[in-house]
Amino acid sequence: MSQDVLMAHSEDSATAGAWAALGGPAGLVERVEYAEVPGVLAARLPVRRMARAAVGACSLAAAELLSVRDRVPPPAVRVHEGAVAAAFTSERHLRVDGRVPAAFAPLSRFWRTADGWVRTHANYPHHRARLLGALGVGDPGDDEALVARVAGALAVRSSESVQEDVYAAGGLAVAVRPGPPERHPLVETRAVPAGTAGAGASDRGTPAARSSGPLSAATTTAVPAAGLPATGVRVLDLTRVIAGPVATRTLALLGADVLRVDAPALPEHDDTLADTGFGKRSVVLDLARDRRVLGELLDAADVVVTGYRPGALDRFGLGADDLLDRRPDLVVAELCAWGWTGPWSGRRGFDSLVQARSGIAAIEGDDGRPGVLPAQALDHGTGYLLAAAVLRALTGRWRAGGGRHVRLSLAGTASWLVHDLGADPDDGADRGAHEHGHDHRPWLTETESDFGLLRHARPPVHYAGAPTTWHRPPGRLGADRPEWTAR
Repeated sequence: MSQDVLMAHSEDSATAGAWAALGGPAGLVERVEYAEVPGVLAARLPVRRMARAAVGACSLAAAELLSVRDRVPPPAVRVHEGAVAAAFTSERHLRVDGRVPAAFAPLSRFWRTADGWVRTHANYPHHRARLLGALGVGDPGDDEALVARVAGALAVRSSESVQEDVYAAGGLAVAVRPGPPERHPLVETRAVPAGTAGAGASDRGTPAARSSGPLSAATTTAVPAAGLPATGVRVLDLTRVIAGPVATRTLALLGADVLRVDAPALPEHDDTLADTGFGKRSVVLDLARDRRVLGELLDAADVVVTGYRPGALDRFGLGADDLLDRRPDLVVAELCAWGWTGPWSGRRGFDSLVQARSGIAAIEGDDGRPGVLPAQALDHGTGYLLAAAVLRALTGRWRAGGGRHVRLSLAGTASWLVHDLGADPDDGADRGAHEHGHDHRPWLTETESDFGLLRHARPPVHYAGAPTTWHRPPGRLGADRPEWTAR
């Protein structure tokens, strides 16, 4: 077992870059220090530094917001790389009554094709069915036999043809590319001036919703001091899987009332909810039929976080422009896979697929076979950066008024990792130490929940006085009422 080597580390260029992308005041970044643990998250790419920078920037954004609310200097920020490594691999550490959750489904993997490799994602039943339909492969009911059939079908096809045929069928497959990735911005932010009149400004729901409404710019001077940065902030969470839920899990840790909304037709794995549902409540709403209920929630929200493809929510009036037209004082935070412009922007995507297309899989591979990062680092990194962007937007709103629109993407985080972070002498050292050599146990704990006894990672976000765990365990999908808690 490796021995952790701890030392204070400040003036980190990756953290400074992330903080600048978030629009943070340059002088504050000097307050961030790290307890270093060489060897964690080891890879050819600087994953360790990317991960700690994302968590460090999020911790600093929390400290900044708390200082604004309490009118005190920002508390010191000190992040431990051991905690970061455990959190970035949280799904691997999760145990549910001692059971080890399944990670990737049998058809979610790299496959050799006639001219290279393709990566598929089929963790959800509908994606599995669409993949098999596009390939013309029947399901024999036995995973081993099915894998052999799919491998045979793909071996005679080109990677690009598989990619496009599966995409046309609504499935998920991406040809592995050597890279480098297209450049995408890490964070995009725009302010909505205070006093902007939206089309829906004259009709904002019931009197009850108005009287208990959001912590808007108009009440900046009345925003109370709080023990946690996001106390009293209402977050409507329209995200799924990992990146978005990591962001909203972090906001819940920091005091926000987070209400996750899922559509009845979209499945979600209990194990995923058990990992990312800490601190939140959960409701199921039909976005088309339950518009009145959804509207009442929106009218009293402070933040809306979405994690769907660009344009996917527009028909429900949940696009950023519609939300800000209805409520110009909102913070709207959007997340997608492939970036907000370009021919791939409207496609579905997951961390593993972005790694494949961005060149990361080729960089991390060996002997011609593609490889992976030591964690789903694009998901987790983007999640903490998204939370940081929301916290900074709240700081801006309470200082200057108006709403904010922020957006990030997995592709933007991949671009940052590959293009902007540079090399480090420790990058790639002792590859595999993240799995075999580092003791994660100090950063794990147990919590009783509706799913059973959970062993899970502790939160890595830390500043002086920060909470060490969430105020409530994760609950089952749709277990709560569609209403905000009292402030």
